[in-house]
Amino acid sequence: MPETAAGLAAALANLLDPRTRRVRHGLVVVVTAAVCAVVARYRSYTAIAEWVADVPDTTALALGIAPHRRPSEAMIRRLLQALDPDRLTTAVSGWLAARTAATSPAGRRAVAVDGKTMRGSRTTDTAARAAKPPSDHPAGTH
Repeated sequence: MPETAAGLAAALANLLDPRTRRVRHGLVVVVTAAVCAVVARYRSYTAIAEWVADVPDTTALALGIAPHRRPSEAMIRRLLQALDPDRLTTAVSGWLAARTAATSPAGRRAVAVDGKTMRGSRTTDTAARAAKPPSDHPAGTH
């Protein structure tokens, strides 16, 4: 995970921080954590903040967050709402494209983001498995 977070942090490094006053949590740190939470299927600002609050200390440290000083839901929400959505989309899309190119077998390029069935789960003898629908919270959380 640290190498994945580091690659994402590098992709987000050129985002402009919309905050004007002194900040406790760096832009790249908060956005990297938010992207990781969304990838883990936490969708709302509250859910993202819960993910940040609940990750193990080692994960928080890998993301650049002090385990005893994690960003609040209000801070995460305000920062994400203030970001330029086009720049954020470009940064995350570039990171995903680089990860896809680095991990795709035999030159195939695909990133499963959404769908009704799980890609690659069908064989000549077995039907494709249905993908789980996304939700604000993974199973077993509030």
